Amino acid sequence: MFEDNVLERRELVLEDVESPQSIPASHEPSIQSDKQNLTARGPSPQQSPAAKQPASPVQPQAAQPRTSGDERRSNFLRRRPIVSAIGAMLLASALGGGYLYVDHAGHFQSTDDAFIAARQIALAPKVSGYLTAVPVTDNEHVATGQAIAQLDDRDYRVALAQAEAQVAAAQASIENTDAQLDVQQAQIASNQAQVEQAQAALVFAQQQATRYQHLEQTGYGTVQNSEQYTSQLRQQQAALLSAQATLNLAQRQVEALKAQRKSAVANLAQAEAQRDQAKLNLSYTTVTAAQPGRVVNLGAAAGQFAQPGTNLTMFVPDQIWVTANFKEIQLDRMRPGEPVTLKIDAYPERVIRGHVDSVQPGSGTAFSLLPAQNATGNYVKIVQRVPVKIVMDNPPTDVALGPGMSVVPTVRVDVTPSLVERLGRYL
Repeated sequence: MFEDNVLERRELVLEDVESPQSIPASHEPSIQSDKQNLTARGPSPQQSPAAKQPASPVQPQAAQPRTSGDERRSNFLRRRPIVSAIGAMLLASALGGGYLYVDHAGHFQSTDDAFIAARQIALAPKVSGYLTAVPVTDNEHVATGQAIAQLDDRDYRVALAQAEAQVAAAQASIENTDAQLDVQQAQIASNQAQVEQAQAALVFAQQQATRYQHLEQTGYGTVQNSEQYTSQLRQQQAALLSAQATLNLAQRQVEALKAQRKSAVANLAQAEAQRDQAKLNLSYTTVTAAQPGRVVNLGAAAGQFAQPGTNLTMFVPDQIWVTANFKEIQLDRMRPGEPVTLKIDAYPERVIRGHVDSVQPGSGTAFSLLPAQNATGNYVKIVQRVPVKIVMDNPPTDVALGPGMSVVPTVRVDVTPSLVERLGRYL
């Protein structure tokens, strides 16, 4: 092979060297004839001095390199058929691979402007007090209801005892009122009996007075006896009125006792509410996790005095998702429920599956603190980005995932198989 290459190079050099000499030789007769013609005709006074000069032999030589280049190419194809075939196959493979890539890529939409998001919250106590214990540490995973910080609860236990005592006093007041009502009912019964007794005495007094008045009128009785029984009649009438008034007073006393009982019941409800509030305040001395998640940026320490609302730590729930900011020109065929492949920069060897949950109805700048005002000043059109919420179907549990971590999502916007996938089924 090396000798063949050396021979080819020598032949090409010889051709290049001989070609300039052959060209004047081949065109020499034509040049001499042109000179004879010019001598016979003679110079024309109207011709320029440039026209008198003989034609340059450079123009015929210009086509010669082109011919030699074609010959080299044909010689190379004849002498290197295998290399030519391989080059043609590589070109065809490149064109076919490019078409397959474009066709396959058209079934997907991807972006590197995506991050993990979560509704992280700040944990703070609702009551004031000194921290007595912080049983968690940084980045620790906690379950629902697990204690994160403990405040001194002695003051709140005392307040709860006072509230319970007030509840007991209110209950005793109600019981006392109920006992008074029972006594008053007995008093009413006694007064009712006195009224009946007075009525019976009044009837007898009326009979006696009538009898002695008749005897006085007939002359069989004295005036003294008549006046005496008439006086007794009036006394019995007054006694009946007094008994009835006493009965009415006892009955009214029942209404007063019932109103007093309602007041005692209200006091009991107030005392119970204060007791419940005391219980809540006592429960607030233990700061717990409302849902499973991780403790992040812990700032609480034992002995620290915490006011209501003091930030003790940040809390990141286990429920996380991906916010992907796709360009608006990528949303044409993107719909909720479409499958997504996620690659997290922190764990490049893992492939996480998910799906599109929702597409925000508006660009990200429209909901920013200072939205763009395109109605004023010069306007330059910029492709906007729209946040898309992607939920993970199989989030990993053995690694830590948190807000702000970079993700590269790839959404399949066309469920029909691409040409590559169809070819893969047959291979």
